[in-house]
Order: sequence, then structure tokens, then C-alpha cells
Amino acid sequence: MAVRNPADIRNIILTGHAGSGKTTLAERFLFAAGETTRMGSVEEGNTVSDWRDSEKHHHRSLYTTVMHFEHEKHMVNVIDAPGSPDFIGHAIAAFPAVETVVVVIDAHKGIEPVTRRMMAVAKSRNLPRMIVVNKIDEENAEIESLTEQIREEFGGECLPVNLPTADRKDAVPVFDESADGPTLFSDAASAHMAIVEQIVEMQDELMTQYLEEGDDANLDRQKVHDAFEAALRDGHLVPVCYCSAKTGAGIGSLMHVIASLLPSPLEGNPRPFLKTVDGVEVEYKPEPDPSAPVLAHVFKVTTDKHVGKLGVFRVHQGTVHSKDELIVDDHKKPVRIGHIIKRQGKDHEEIEAIGPGDIGALTKIDELHFDATLHQDHDMDSVHLRPLPLPKPMYGLAIELKNHADETKFGSAIQKMMEEDPCLVLDRIAATKQTVLRGLGETHLRIVLERLQEEMGIELETAPPKVAYKETIRGKAEGHHRHKKQTGGAGQFGEVYLRVEPLPDGSEEDLEFVNATVGGSIPKQFMPAIEKGIRQVLSDGAVAGYPMTGVKVEVYDGKHHPVDSKEIAFITAGKKAFIDAVNKAKPALLEPFVTLEVTAPSQYMGDLTGDLSTRRGRVQDTRMLPGDRCTIVAQVPLGELQNYSTELKSMTGGSGSYTIDYSHDEPCPPHIQQEVIAAFEGHKDDD
Repeated sequence: MAVRNPADIRNIILTGHAGSGKTTLAERFLFAAGETTRMGSVEEGNTVSDWRDSEKHHHRSLYTTVMHFEHEKHMVNVIDAPGSPDFIGHAIAAFPAVETVVVVIDAHKGIEPVTRRMMAVAKSRNLPRMIVVNKIDEENAEIESLTEQIREEFGGECLPVNLPTADRKDAVPVFDESADGPTLFSDAASAHMAIVEQIVEMQDELMTQYLEEGDDANLDRQKVHDAFEAALRDGHLVPVCYCSAKTGAGIGSLMHVIASLLPSPLEGNPRPFLKTVDGVEVEYKPEPDPSAPVLAHVFKVTTDKHVGKLGVFRVHQGTVHSKDELIVDDHKKPVRIGHIIKRQGKDHEEIEAIGPGDIGALTKIDELHFDATLHQDHDMDSVHLRPLPLPKPMYGLAIELKNHADETKFGSAIQKMMEEDPCLVLDRIAATKQTVLRGLGETHLRIVLERLQEEMGIELETAPPKVAYKETIRGKAEGHHRHKKQTGGAGQFGEVYLRVEPLPDGSEEDLEFVNATVGGSIPKQFMPAIEKGIRQVLSDGAVAGYPMTGVKVEVYDGKHHPVDSKEIAFITAGKKAFIDAVNKAKPALLEPFVTLEVTAPSQYMGDLTGDLSTRRGRVQDTRMLPGDRCTIVAQVPLGELQNYSTELKSMTGGSGSYTIDYSHDEPCPPHIQQEVIAAFEGHKDDD
């Protein structure tokens, strides 16, 4: 396969809510272009896109898949992305690889939560958008009403570029002057005029000529095309196409729009790279020039059982050849490029070189990772992509291996899975002494656990994660301990008197340690040992087993022995004197509060705010959004949100979504503090 001219490439990603028909649409493209000899089916598990065992089992896309086809002398790279809210991180991660985000909408179900999310993210990334209304052949689909809803929610710039015929068996391109016959709504001439009036606004000369002549018959076709491209880039036009991926209705006009009207890498908006110059980040705009120094971006990492680790990448500048040496990020030593492949689902073709604007994959390079940049010059070490708005992993499960002999195997397996999934995180929480696996939702983590068991034979025990409380004090007190131990030989002796008090609100320190002794009652060389003992309590907790914060400790007296005083003696004395003081100083538990932002249809606002009140939440703000939706912002104790993902879906029929960010810590209510301390004391008794 020869290096393609960037002008002949189109890069699109198929996004939208789960069940909208993205995978079937990709399958239809490949079939219509002659890349496959028969249409695959999601239900039968034989599509090019959903080729993994887990996807076949669940009958849905769980990862992004790269495919390509030829149409009208253009090569179209298609990325089929998952539509479940639990897997949209994969979709957003692939946005930097494309010029156009194609949002697929089910004609019957209409605008759904992920539809809105994908439209918003694409707009924020300054990416041209296109809407495809799929399943137009469904009898109950109210196409005209849905089109009005699309324009109301996403703006008047959403305009049809083809129209379903009255029998819904095809779609008429609005730019095809020879098209005739009745359409489902509007007519080709009116839709054509709406598009022209929208795009001529991009060029004063065209606008003037159009106003003077009253139609576009004499407008320069190239200028009209350029205005169309400019309108797409500026978000001044969002084309709407109608089709049925299952029957093929409207697919011809849709593929024509993609190949002939959507922007190429030469016409799309420059990729948003940043470069650090003299400590300041400035914008870096790559040139899609085959002869320029290489700049490429890895937007996906996966493992193929036949070829090993794969880094799927988009070339933004220059040409990558087999046997080239490229630098990964700011690594000092370049890596040697072995095989370059062009992916078609699970299949691939090896190629010698790949040019700007194209998408390929590199094999067996351990240094590759998600979001890596590849380049040829150390002057570009600091070039990186503008951070992606990836959803934060909010849903967590505490995990423990059923068979501890699997520890090494688990470490390797989970590391590979986190490399493949930017929204999967494994944390060791010191406060709770738990290992917590975090993802975007219950389904996300269930798929991860299934893969670990079915593909690697690793079984995990799971439980809801404990809340990461903190301990502190709210009063002043004194503590004392004498440590004396005689074992027949040299003994141990150390005695410590100390005071504790809370640090001022807003202090960022966990501990302020002060030596206030006089007269050498405790030699200075033992002060670090006393502080070490105190810090052990800070780590392990004094009353409930959680880390302690915000404490000032002043050691004011003590005793030592010229022979028996040792470091270990003062570690123990300091530790126990500190525990003694803390228990007298009104110990308190702090619980983490988060800022919760919930988006849902406005009809659920009352139910949602009422539910948050039962969770001890404080509503900070409510806002109405276009499309009869609302946003609620509240501060809520994290411990009250353990099952919120599932319960929000239940309250809103699956149409609600939320984000959380850590806000601050607050003292626990007395009854919760008593329960936590009692549970800790009971656990100690059991031990």
C-alpha cells in the first residue's frame, strides 16, 4: 500500500449512544465499498468491528476498532467507538486521530445521554461534527420531529444534507440537482437552499453574489465547497444525514458526503498540540507535510495474541518508514520501528511507510503507551497533546486475590489492561489498607473482572471500598509514657511528656513537631526517634485505624538513662505518649466530601434533589439546559455515594449521568464516628 496523499484521506469516528447502530453502520460501509463480501451482524457476533470474545458475548462494542475503505478515490479511516457510558473513555481517547466526529442517533430512541456528551466534547475540541440519523426504516420513527429536536438542542446549524424518501427506502442528496420524487419531510430544493444560505455566510464575496442573484446557480463550485469546509471547521454547519445501516437506505449519499464533503487532514482543524518553550506552554500546529519531521500520536494501546503489543497511532506530520528510529516522548534513546501495519478490525496488512493524516499501528515496542508522541528530533521532546477531557474513574471495588499465588500474574495482567484503558485505575488506599479498582461504572468493572477470569484464570474477591476517613483532634491535652524494659543484659528506657493541639484550619501539614525540652532532660539525638514514633501513629491511626492529620505536638519533658536509653525506647515512648494525649484531646473523624454534578432530564430534578438531601448532600446550584435537561451541583459525603451509579440509573431510567471531584474534609456526625470507632475496636478484639 503506497503512502496516500493527505488530500485523499478522510478520518471519522462513529460515536453515539449504545444501540444506535454504529457497528452495523461500519459493517455497511465495508460491504458497500467491497471490503467484505457479506454483512456481518452484532447479534451473530461476526462483524469486523466487534471481533473480541467479550464483545461477541455481550453483543456490544467495548473498545475502539480501526477499519478503512475506499470510496470515490478517497481512503476513509473509520473508528467504531463504544456507546455505553461505562466505555466512552475509549471514544474520547480516539478523538485526536480524526477530522470529523460522526454522532449516530437511533431514529426511534432519539437524542440520548451519550449523544449529548459526544457532541459537547467534539465541540470543545474544535472538531467538525456530523449527525447520522440511523434506522429511518423503523415505522415508529418520527423523523421530522427528531430533526426539530436536534436543531433545538444542538443549534440551527444542524441541517440535512440528504432527505429520506417517502417510502424510507433511500435518501435524496440535497445537492443532487437531478434528484426528484417525494421525500419524508421538506424537499430537496428547500434543504439545498438552507445549506447554501448557511455556508455563504463564511465568505463575504459569496454572500454578496448570492444576495444579488437570489440563488446559487452561478456561484463558483470550488468556492462553495471551500465555504462548506470552512463552515464545518468553525462549527457553523453540522450536516445531518439519514440512513438505515441495516437495509442500506441512504448509504450511498452518506458515503458520498463522507468522501467528498468532509474535511481531509489538509482541511481539518490543526491538532491541538502544546510545546514547552522557556517554561511556558505554547500552541504547536503540525503541518501535514510528508517531508516534514515526524510527529505522531498514540491514541490506543492494545495486545494482539498474534503480534503482541500494538500502538495504534495517527501521523500528524512527516512520514514514518519501517526501520526508522523515533523518539517516544522525551526518552533519550530512540526506538527502532519494525513493522507498520494497517488494521482492518482484527486483521492487518503490513506496509512499508505511512504518511501524514493516516492511521496505522506499530508492533512490539514496549516503550509505547497511551497518549505518547513519536518524533525524530529532541527539540520536540516537550511536544504533547492538549489534555483530553477523559471521564474520571468514579466507581470502585475493593479487590483481593482468591489465590495469592496469582499475585505476579495479576500484576502483569492488570498493568496491560490499564495500558489499554485510560479510564481504569488501580489504587492502594493507605487509609483503608485496601486495593481498589476504579472504573466508569458497574458494567465497566464487571467486564474487567470477566476478562481477568476468562482470559488469565485470575479470580478476585470484591467488596464495596471503605470510606477513607481521617483522624484529627479538636482539643488540647497532655500525654505521658515511660518505656522500661529489662532483659537481663542492657535494658531499654525512655520517658516522654508531650502536649497536643489542633493545627489551625487550612493548614496543609499533617504534623507540626516541636522540641520544647530544657536542661537536656531528653538528649537531642533522641528527638528524631520520638517523632518517628508519633509519625507511626499518624500513619496507623490512634482511635479508628485511619491516618491522622492536623496535629501539633510539643515534647516538653522526659527522662533518659545513660546506658539503657536507645532509639527504640524513645520510639515506643513517643508513640504511646502521643496515643495517650490524642485520646484526651477530643479525637474526631473527618470524612471526605465531593462536589457532585448530576445531569438528567428536568422532570427528575425534584426526585434527585430530594435523594441528595437523604444522603446529607447540600445542593449548591441547579441549572436548566437545552433539550429539557438540568444540572444539579451539590456537596455530598463520599460515603453516601457508594451505589450512586446504579441508583441514578434506576431513578432516571438510565438517562442520568454524573461526575465527582474531591472537595474537602468535614467532621463526621457523632453517630457515624461512634460506629466507625466501635467497628475498629471490635476488629482489634477479634485479632
